[in-house]
Amino acid sequence: MKDLFKGSLTIPNLISVIRIALIPLFAYLFYNDEKIMAVVVLAISGITDTVDGKIARKFNQISALGKVLDPVADKLTQITIAVMLFIDFKTASNPIINALGWVFLVFLIKEAVMIVGGLIMLLLNIRPGAAEFWGKAATVVFYVGMVIIIAIGPEVGALNDILGFQLPNVITGIIVVLCAVMTIAAFASYMPETFRQFKEYFDNKKAAKNSK
Repeated sequence: MKDLFKGSLTIPNLISVIRIALIPLFAYLFYNDEKIMAVVVLAISGITDTVDGKIARKFNQISALGKVLDPVADKLTQITIAVMLFIDFKTASNPIINALGWVFLVFLIKEAVMIVGGLIMLLLNIRPGAAEFWGKAATVVFYVGMVIIIAIGPEVGALNDILGFQLPNVITGIIVVLCAVMTIAAFASYMPETFRQFKEYFDNKKAAKNSK
């Protein structure tokens, strides 16, 4: 724990804390049908997610705590969005949108598995690996796709009445399914390194036991 907080007072970590604080605000605005403001909050969260990583690398402010805070902020944000849109889609009168609601369970299951797996790794003193290309790409696609849907998606869009326009069902379906496919690809990309770390852990335990 001491090593975790070493050099933790950085701008990227502050941004990650702000992103976590924005989650209940987004949920409150979305739940109370203030979806325009919810879109603004989500867009700010997505932009700052990109900015904090660039600041950390450019100014050498990468820290152990940052490697935990950033994915935690991502996961909590994505879980909240998935829950909110699952509820909205499942209560929609449009049967196609209603059916697409089930796709959001993919995000929830993936995040639940990764959270449980991450906790097990931390309990075994195994540090989960940082997000690689597919993880980062899936996060960007998810943010962009969900902002579009919350802004102009069929029935659920915050700007539909103002613009007099909403996304066609087909485009909405493509966005939701694409986000789900990217999420599955990101999950799969973590598996080889995760299995390698678990194998190394148990091999070391076995070697220590045999040496006694």
